[in-house]
Amino acid sequence: MARGARNRGGPREKHPDNRAAYLFLAPWLIGLLVFTAGPMVASLYLSFTDYNLLQSPIANPPDWIGLGNYAAMFADPDFWNSFEVTVIYVLVSVPLQLVLALLLALVLDKGLRGLTIYRSIFYLPSLLGGSVAIAILWRQVFGKDGLLNGFLAWFGIDGPGWIGHPDYALGTIMVLHIWTFGSPLIIFLAGLRQIPELYYEAAEMDGASKTRRFFSITLPLLTPIIFFNLVLQIIFAFQNFTQAYVVSGGTGGPNDATMLYTLFLYRVGFLEYDMGLASAMAWFLVIVIGAFTAFNFWLSKYWVFYDD
Repeated sequence: MARGARNRGGPREKHPDNRAAYLFLAPWLIGLLVFTAGPMVASLYLSFTDYNLLQSPIANPPDWIGLGNYAAMFADPDFWNSFEVTVIYVLVSVPLQLVLALLLALVLDKGLRGLTIYRSIFYLPSLLGGSVAIAILWRQVFGKDGLLNGFLAWFGIDGPGWIGHPDYALGTIMVLHIWTFGSPLIIFLAGLRQIPELYYEAAEMDGASKTRRFFSITLPLLTPIIFFNLVLQIIFAFQNFTQAYVVSGGTGGPNDATMLYTLFLYRVGFLEYDMGLASAMAWFLVIVIGAFTAFNFWLSKYWVFYDD
């Protein structure tokens, strides 16, 4: 009893394993503080200041202007144009990308021979789609003398310069984003493999058609995966920069038709050197993405089905 009391009331032993864990986590913690948390706090402070990127923060510290950057941002028509272009881009390209990924996942789920090879081929666009090389290739495909117009010429159709036309320029960026469907496809395919086969067997015995089985079994049980892909792809689409920058040549396209929000933010911060205003725009984007995500979570209770 006395020994047990001493163990309960005495000082707790220090476990060297805990110190070892913190030692191994130290690089990650340092990286989090230095490269993530630190810059976020700095950008939040700069969003309330007038700060030129070329000025020395020591010799010429940022001037505190309060909400001046936010007021200037909301009064700028170019800001609202870039925001409108980005919202259209997200609302059109993300659903089409997910629909295409789901359709291909349904095809690949049929037990095709060489399924691993097909999955690798379809996933390849997701690995390459955000690269500069693919964006340059896209300019060659949709240019006035590009491959698409060369194909249309066989049928006597004189195609426009898709990238240089204000009515089609944004569509070319959307097609490039839709083409990078590999990541959601793999996730959909994994979700389809988790649906118990006995559900389909029971429905087939009851005489349910393939269409009825899809809408009554596959789609409801797949809604958590659809929701997961939807949230991720909306976040990625709002952050898209490389594709729009390279395809438009960094100009935002004709009449700023492809001036996505991130491209406009880059112009303000790194071409006009107004880092205070750029920081305010960055935090507004964080709020917008958070709002879209929160709305999706709220809406999910009306259409996402959980088996438990």
